[in-house]
Amino acid sequence: MLPKVPKVLVTDSVDLGLLKELKKYALLEIAPNISQEDLIERVRDADILVIRGRTQVTGDVIKAAGRLKAIVRAGTGIDNVDLEAALEKGIYVLNAAEASADSVAEFTVGLMIALARRIPFLNESMKKGSWLKDKGLGIELRGKTLGIVGLGRIGSRVARIAKAMGMKVLAYDPYVSRKKASELEVELVDLETLLRSSDFISLHVPLTKETWRLIGEREIQLMKPSAFLINTARGGIVDEEALERALKSGKLAGVALDVFQVEPPSLSKGLLDLDNVILTPHIGGFTREAQGRIAACIAEDIKRVIRGEEPLNCVRLPTKRWGSFAKKSSPNSVS
Repeated sequence: MLPKVPKVLVTDSVDLGLLKELKKYALLEIAPNISQEDLIERVRDADILVIRGRTQVTGDVIKAAGRLKAIVRAGTGIDNVDLEAALEKGIYVLNAAEASADSVAEFTVGLMIALARRIPFLNESMKKGSWLKDKGLGIELRGKTLGIVGLGRIGSRVARIAKAMGMKVLAYDPYVSRKKASELEVELVDLETLLRSSDFISLHVPLTKETWRLIGEREIQLMKPSAFLINTARGGIVDEEALERALKSGKLAGVALDVFQVEPPSLSKGLLDLDNVILTPHIGGFTREAQGRIAACIAEDIKRVIRGEEPLNCVRLPTKRWGSFAKKSSPNSVS
């Protein structure tokens, strides 16, 4: 029997506006920073689970979920969800992939400019009382080649901005048609050609078995010594140890990392001491506008799930569907 009021379990920090909206039609349980054991217990009677990147929704969690209808990722990446286990059990896996794309694209280009003009290093030097103009010689982006790995929502936006700034854009994406690339004025190439030819390389692929350490020792060795690498996608895409070795040996001109294999990361002092490294705490999509869009997007999909309707932002449709809550609902039912 379905509950009179659906229970929504929220295990990560989400937009306050979303929480206020959910309280209108659901029993809200907020449990930040819970252990896996606690998650397994709490998810047993949850109807909807709302997460961000920290919560690990493993097969054991899904197995324990007795009446879960949807796992809702308040963001984009779903590498922390056992997707196949969820779909096999008939659980929707939802995200808001479009909502933060502009924010991440803008941030990516901002990191490119910061690397090219050595902004963080010079800013820190000024704050320490040093006037290091002689060490501030940078480069322009105009006329340089940008290699984009992954020409999806974010990669396409980065390409448009880069083209507007006068850059040549190459892209590697086996799932993108030449027609789409042509519309973006982007040249599709293989990964090796992209790595060898690009002055800036920006990663925009999801973390999957296929993309795990896509950029490893061999790939880094293919890059120009003058190249800059930017990763605003997922940390596991890059072999961080190989990257650190390349930076220390002068094999790369610089790197900007917004994402890490483990978050928060344990960064070596050697990496922290390098003035051509920019590190940020996974904030690419963390803007007021993006978080507001994410909240609106997932609130609508949660309401649709509660009404027994198909949600709009399924990562993939499950093989079976759940019925509506509406017939057994309280006066707070969703309309």
